[in-house]
Amino acid sequence: MKLLLPTLVVLVSLLAVPVRAQDFEKGVAANERADYAAAFEAWRAAADQGDARAQNHLGLMYQTGRGVPQDAGAAAHWFQRAAELGHVDAQNSLGNFYAAGRGVPQDDVLALKWLGLASARGHNMAFVSRNIVIHRMTPADVSAAQRMAREWLVAHSQ
Repeated sequence: MKLLLPTLVVLVSLLAVPVRAQDFEKGVAANERADYAAAFEAWRAAADQGDARAQNHLGLMYQTGRGVPQDAGAAAHWFQRAAELGHVDAQNSLGNFYAAGRGVPQDDVLALKWLGLASARGHNMAFVSRNIVIHRMTPADVSAAQRMAREWLVAHSQ
């Protein structure tokens, strides 16, 4: 009886992954046929289950206004969720949103944190943006951003 609950938890978590992937792929297919309402619904379902790819795509939809009203705050919200899960494109987008104060308060320290994480993983556009942001920061702010990025890496390395 003691093993029943942990076994059920593991089984349920394993079953959720294929559903999340199916929802994401449904969203991709709907987006390719320009059915943005269906893409949104599929990606929203996957995003709510923790799929960072779907969260990033929702951010892009809100950023561009494709299939939803353009809303920088909503875009930043979805980029934040995906970035926290390690999605490199979302980290780049979120960093640029912070750098410009788009949908979030302008904050070069947070911009550098996210752009630095993305550029360290090879995102070339993040590298360029990172260098632009660094030039307008104080050494103390650069250190604070680097510390935040290191803390994020430690917290997410497990």
